[in-house]
Order: sequence, then structure tokens, then C-alpha cells
Amino acid sequence: MAEIWMPQAINMDLGDHAPYDQGFPPKAIAHITADRPATAENPMDLVPFTSLQNFFTHDGKEKAPHILWDPFAGAFAQFFPATSRSKAVHDLAGGTRTDRAGKVVIQIEALFFPFCRVNGTVFRQLADTPCKGWPELNAWVRSWEVPDYWPMGHPVDFTSNRSESIWETQGGWYAHAQVPENTHVDPGSWPAFVDQPQTTTEPFPGASFFHTGQRSPVIAAMHGRLVAEGCDRYQPGDVADLWETDDMESYAAWQQKLGFSGPDADGIPGKSSWDRLRVPHLV
Repeated sequence: MAEIWMPQAINMDLGDHAPYDQGFPPKAIAHITADRPATAENPMDLVPFTSLQNFFTHDGKEKAPHILWDPFAGAFAQFFPATSRSKAVHDLAGGTRTDRAGKVVIQIEALFFPFCRVNGTVFRQLADTPCKGWPELNAWVRSWEVPDYWPMGHPVDFTSNRSESIWETQGGWYAHAQVPENTHVDPGSWPAFVDQPQTTTEPFPGASFFHTGQRSPVIAAMHGRLVAEGCDRYQPGDVADLWETDDMESYAAWQQKLGFSGPDADGIPGKSSWDRLRVPHLV
């Protein structure tokens, strides 16, 4: 079971917990602290981790994320449990609940600003840092069913790009620059997702493979993964290796779990949802 407090983080619970809007898919939001105005011509020393930790527990309580992450030392502080909204984005009255629109909306602040200087070395973007602790952070967020996926694109610069409809319907990671009702343009970059330890998976056989009467051990393996993911819409007596109506209903539940809707959640597997289901390869 996922842990509400990241095991590697210092627990600095601020209290003031509040629930999420569970009707939306799970998300994570990537931020940088951006706490000094350095430039290429005028780099500045990185602010100490303890200074930001102190800020979020005092004057910055109303701006606190779930996790403060130091990508240079691999240190973490956590201010809210994963089961509560945090406060690092603007949430305007009457709009989408930006800090709550998901089964979780986990917010991460990386201790970083462009052209920060650490031990004499200047770092232009977050992805250039050692990113210590990222595998543990990625795994913890993933344990809350946030997919390793950027619905609006992996951030590569400080460009703002926002879509309320995508935000409300697709789970995954979002840059602060991609969150509705907000004006910030961070984080500018973010490390690549860490590969999960796993067995080789079954390649996507194509949508035409899934038709009434199709019988295959691939369908049986898919059946098992859908059940494991909590998308079991099967009835007693269903034949595991035979494509039937209950397979479509179960697969549609999986597509919806990933944040797809409408014709993208019709129960017919597509490559994106299939790859993320990770059906074991059949030798």
C-alpha cells in the first residue's frame, strides 16, 4: 500500500489537511523554488535547504508543497500527507480546484533556480543537476498511481501552456507552467522518469487483434493485469483467453483510470494504454 509520508522525507506536517476532488485522475505538479534572480552573467549561490524548509513552515505556509526536494544532496522535507491537498498553486474561487482536482495532486518543489552555483559549479537547468533522490521520489509518486506521463509535454523551457480540459481529464505529471489559473512558468526542465524494475512486456498486437471471438494467451495475460489493477469487470464463468464484452468493460475501466475519456475510453486497447498496462511477455 502507498505510504502517505515519503519514507526518505523529514516529516514537517503543517496540519490544515483538506481532501481531494476524487472524480479527477491522479496528478503530480513539478515546481522549482526560483528563489534568487541569477543570470548567466551573475550566477548566485544556492539557498540552503534548511532556509526553504524554514520558509515553508513559517512565512510560506500558505505556499507549501507536499515535498521540498534538494536535487544536489538528495534531501526531502514533507509538509502535507499525500492524502491532503497542498498549497503551492493558485486555486481561484469558482474554477477547477487546481490543488485538489485528482485522486491525488502531489506537488514537488525542487530546490533550484537557473544559474545557481553549488561548490563552484553553475547549473543552468534542473535536469543538469545530480538529481539525487529522484529515483526514490519518482517511485513514491508512482505508488500513488500517478502515471509516468506528461499530458502536456515534458517541460524543456519556461514556456506557459495551459489547458483546463486536459488538466481535468488526464492523469500524470504537469509543470507549474501547465496548471490552469496560474501564471508561473517553472520548472523549465525536469529529470526523465526512472525505469521500473520489471519483466519484459508483451508488445501491442494492434487494435484489430481485439475482436469478438479472438482467443489468445495474450488476452488471458491482459485479463490478469486488469484484475491486478483493480479494473475487474468480469463475471463468473468468463473465459480468460477469449475476447468478450467483459474484456471491453474491464479495459475501458483501465483507460478511465489513466485519465482517458469518450472515444479514447471505448474498451479497445490502444498502444499508449497497452504499454502502460505492462502485460507480461509470453515466451
